[in-house]
Amino acid sequence: MNTNVIEAKGLTKQYKLYDKPVDRLKEALHFANKKYHKKFTALDHLDFQVQRGECLGIIGKNGSGKSTLLKMITGVLTPTSGSLHVEGSISALLELGAGFNPELTGLENVFLNGTIMGFSRDEMQAKLDEILEFADIGEFIHQPVKTYSSGMFVRLAFAVAINVDPDILIVDEALSVGDLRFQQKCYRKIDELKQTKTILFVTHDMSVINKYCDRVVWINEGKLIEEGQPKEISKKYQAFMIGANFGKLGLSELPQAGKQLAGSSKAHLVDPLQDGLDMMGDEKAVITGISMYESGGQDKVTLVEAEQEVEVLIRLNVMEAIDNPIVGFSMKDRLGNVIFQTNSYILGSELQSLQPGEGYVFSFSFQFPSLNHGAYTISPAIASGTQQEHKQHSWVHDALVVEVLPLGYESVSGILCLKDVSFSAIV
Repeated sequence: MNTNVIEAKGLTKQYKLYDKPVDRLKEALHFANKKYHKKFTALDHLDFQVQRGECLGIIGKNGSGKSTLLKMITGVLTPTSGSLHVEGSISALLELGAGFNPELTGLENVFLNGTIMGFSRDEMQAKLDEILEFADIGEFIHQPVKTYSSGMFVRLAFAVAINVDPDILIVDEALSVGDLRFQQKCYRKIDELKQTKTILFVTHDMSVINKYCDRVVWINEGKLIEEGQPKEISKKYQAFMIGANFGKLGLSELPQAGKQLAGSSKAHLVDPLQDGLDMMGDEKAVITGISMYESGGQDKVTLVEAEQEVEVLIRLNVMEAIDNPIVGFSMKDRLGNVIFQTNSYILGSELQSLQPGEGYVFSFSFQFPSLNHGAYTISPAIASGTQQEHKQHSWVHDALVVEVLPLGYESVSGILCLKDVSFSAIV
């Protein structure tokens, strides 16, 4: 039995671009069929499938063809060539305003959208209470939607989209305009829908992709670049977006001269990294080691308590001279959410130029944050420039794994660990 609800083979969409509107008429009337247009390929021979019950993330820079693909899946656009098979009903939250008549009231648009989806007025009337409760826009439901703010609009649009009981739900960046409380409400609903529905998620927020999606498709300039597990694809996409190379750490391939350290007294304290870790950068400098110690001591730690004073040592080798270097690291939870980031630039520590053929060790001393029990990863990096504009030389993903020890049962779940919590019953 085929479990695919969406299947594309050789999917292609081309547009004719004219320099002037009159060129379209000239082309239509020209006796020798002279062409006045240039072809633009929005999608170029895409092959992919979406399984029933899957939550698929679609990523790519602006103009990569994501919106064109979604419009073809929803039937708004037809392919130039190739085939696209979609099984089941679709509810889509695409561009703000799509499917709504700005002159009609919110209530009238609810019934209009229901009609477009194939529901009778009585069927939409039965769903109305749930739609209005989720949208929570009060008396504005009786006002023309042209008077709505973007936040109010997306509230109503999302409420309608999820309550028409679709087989496939498509969400394209629309939630980014809602307020934080409504966004959280929508994500809770998406968590619930994932149990029974197929969801297509388009967003530039990689933390959302990593948390909610089972698989990711990466599109660039109309072509399928790669598909796979969210954490792996998001790392490659992150490198692509900052213009950095992505690959595996290969310390054994470094030139011998680059392995020599510049007489650092702490060089011997830093554990070397293992080959094969995911990294990105141009490798003008390469992160070669990282360790965590008790602050001011010689005891290495991989088990740490909240609020413990620690020191993170980062070792790197320099292949080419680097001006305005920036050294830093980030910490993430098991889902890839960034807990915090810091670096020498934002700390106001200006570094001297780094010279090729030498190795360096840098130290960060700090009080470990009050994180809840669990495993966290540290990713060190070396770049050059400023915080706003910089060139990445070496960023090693998840180079060090740290286990945070429990302090008690103050926090049942979540990221942060509460301390000294008092509770009393007031009668």
